[in-house]
Amino acid sequence: MGAGMTYPKTEVTTPSRADRVKAAGGVMILWVALLWVLEVVDTASGGALDTYGLSPRSPGELRDVIPMAFLHHGFEHLASNTVPLLVLGFLAALGGIRRFAAVVLTIMVVGGLGVWLTAADHSNTVGASGVVFGLLGYLLVRGFVNRSAVDLVVGLVVLAVYGSVLWGVLPTDPSISWQGHLFGLIGGVLAAFLFRRKRPVRARAAVPLIP
Repeated sequence: MGAGMTYPKTEVTTPSRADRVKAAGGVMILWVALLWVLEVVDTASGGALDTYGLSPRSPGELRDVIPMAFLHHGFEHLASNTVPLLVLGFLAALGGIRRFAAVVLTIMVVGGLGVWLTAADHSNTVGASGVVFGLLGYLLVRGFVNRSAVDLVVGLVVLAVYGSVLWGVLPTDPSISWQGHLFGLIGGVLAAFLFRRKRPVRARAAVPLIP
């Protein structure tokens, strides 16, 4: 008769709430600081970075799908995006930095491709507002997708505070990229489904096996 065997109990280490807050805050502060540095450089160089804005339906412009989200047309444009990006990005990043990076990348790609396909001819689109709308969409539906009461409450609070900006997906102002807003929002909703939180599997206690 063989000896008994025991499967070791699997332990999963998860970051503490304080660690998640520090990581989320640090990422967002660095991101926004980068946006301001880039705008300083762009202004000092006479708009040299505007060439990385996205112009529609030119194959060579596809390389600017990501860079366009880091540039702005002036400090007023950047200032209008700074606070909502900080707040919404921080709330989204609390769910984990790797998931957050995947969510943001999805928003940028979907939003950028939408702009590339539908923007007006000879336009040059830049700005983080597409990401802002994407994060808004992500936070609004994340609670339903994850079936999380906490995320649902966060989504309702976000809706109460920022819900009025959803009008920005409508073509009401030719100087504003409603396409970036609309497709960014779609990208955020898509990301909520693609990167839904997996339900934790309860670790089994060690069970001896005696053949």
